[in-house]
Amino acid sequence: MQQQNNRRLNRQDYKTLMLAGLGGALEFYDFIIFVFFASVMGDLFFPSHMPDWLRQVQTFGIFAAGYLVRPLGGIIMAHFGDLVGRKRMFSLSILLMALPTLAIGLLPTYSSIGITAPLLLLLMRMLQGAAIGGEVPGAWVFVAEHVPNKRIGFACGTLTAGLTVGILLGSLVATLVHTFLPASSIANGGWRIPFFLGGVFGLFAMYLRRWLQETPIFVEMKARKALAQEMPLKAVIAKHKKEIVVSMLMTWLLSAGVVVVILMTPTYLQKQFAIPAALALQANSLATIALAFGCIFAGWIVDRIGASKTFIFGSVLLGVCSWAFYHLVAKDSSLLLVMYPLVGFSVAVVGAVPYVLVRAFPAALRFTGISFSYNVSYAVFGGLTPIFVTLMMSVTPMAPAYYVLALSAIGLVLGIYLRNDAMNNSASIEPRMAESVSTGS
Repeated sequence: MQQQNNRRLNRQDYKTLMLAGLGGALEFYDFIIFVFFASVMGDLFFPSHMPDWLRQVQTFGIFAAGYLVRPLGGIIMAHFGDLVGRKRMFSLSILLMALPTLAIGLLPTYSSIGITAPLLLLLMRMLQGAAIGGEVPGAWVFVAEHVPNKRIGFACGTLTAGLTVGILLGSLVATLVHTFLPASSIANGGWRIPFFLGGVFGLFAMYLRRWLQETPIFVEMKARKALAQEMPLKAVIAKHKKEIVVSMLMTWLLSAGVVVVILMTPTYLQKQFAIPAALALQANSLATIALAFGCIFAGWIVDRIGASKTFIFGSVLLGVCSWAFYHLVAKDSSLLLVMYPLVGFSVAVVGAVPYVLVRAFPAALRFTGISFSYNVSYAVFGGLTPIFVTLMMSVTPMAPAYYVLALSAIGLVLGIYLRNDAMNNSASIEPRMAESVSTGS
């Protein structure tokens, strides 16, 4: 059962990382493209006489709905992923994402069907959320169980970078739309183009995943009849409470950091500082590229110095860079193209989060443990963060800076906690599996 701890990544490992990362990027594009057109869709899917701030809050509320249903989709898919195989659920999530994305591109607006328009948009967003709930935890488990133990951080960081590329793709598509189409054309149907592309991307990603192989760990567990003997979620909640709490806090850092700095900030820059949409999105693209490379670096470094030091140093860097970014750009917008990539790189400490999560749970329960912790936390913190920060901005325009600073403090505390915790100090991700099987979990 033991993975080879010291071998280098081989050709099959790189193929797995490439296909998993590319598929994840295309699916994550489908999930987040909504946020880049939040302003336009708010105008189209809600009454024109509604106050602008209320339209934005309700639009972000629909965006948040995708996060709120993630736990249900994630738990169901993880249940079967722990019992029948990682690969099957890993492929199914793509199809469940592509179809609602296509549907959003076809939806009539408020002027055509009234209140039914935002309700249908809400339904499609919820279906997207159910799909992504199984995608990200499944992807981390999938790559972690394929690579050598001493390369798990790099593998998970690379995959997280792939998911980040999905955000970049969304940003680039939005930039192209805003650059080459006038605002009137975007409102009259140009906003639909990114959703049509997303549906096609999703179907292509589903095709790519047919070439992936089941993880060696799951294959051996199945051969030895070492799969979970009771409902995986019941076992996780009963026997791994500490792991759940730490994983949920880690996910808060990951989700809210990406949502605020990468997803919300382009709209924030336009609304608060009157920065043109094209310029804000160009800077966002640079920040997202920096985040992608930073995630790979975070994964590489966590394999070498461990989770504790990575989160201590990384959280301090995040706090300093984010505080400087929001305050300096508010005073001088010419710094945008320099400061935004810098803060994007600092957010990349989240690339080490999956390293902690995959080591927190035994293999027989790993998919369910990560999915439950990650999706419940993402539903609460990732989903409500846009609404909370938007409401905070009615009090202070520096609301994003204060929020990210609080996240940095949480990351610092987690890094200090992990220093003396055995949860992530084992040399392998398999021995805990044997322990869990022997206790009937």
